[in-house]
Amino acid sequence: MTKKISATKTDALSFEASLDALEGIVTRLEAGNLPLEEALAEFERGIALTRTSQKTLMAAEQRVQILLNDDENAPLSDFTPEND
Repeated sequence: MTKKISATKTDALSFEASLDALEGIVTRLEAGNLPLEEALAEFERGIALTRTSQKTLMAAEQRVQILLNDDENAPLSDFTPEND
């Protein structure tokens, strides 16, 4: 089972650990058997994890843009994932 994480500790988690924690929160909330206060606390932790993860993704995107912009002749194009 995924460990419960306080909203103040979300910045210390890796992106992957944040996703794992979010999946656990969603599972517990979707089960629908939490008392209201506990459900609200889980929701609050989920929001904090989501915000932290979004910041991490934005920072990674900026790093990619900087790396691509280092080569002025390299055209930027949208990323299209390959379906294997």
